[in-house]
Amino acid sequence: MPAQPRFRRVIRIGLVQVATYYDSRGREKHPAACMAPRCGFSTEYDSRTAAELAARTHRCSVR
Repeated sequence: MPAQPRFRRVIRIGLVQVATYYDSRGREKHPAACMAPRCGFSTEYDSRTAAELAARTHRCSVR
């Protein structure tokens, strides 16, 4: 069973959380995930800037 990633530099932009972690191959990844119930928005980027831009422009259709 693979180890869980250790997230660091976690910030929240609206309802979306952006973090940084290293994948199993040692590459830095930046996920952005919406915390609203039943939203389902979750993406992973290679750059922190892209993840933060996705968080700023995300519009929940659940509200």
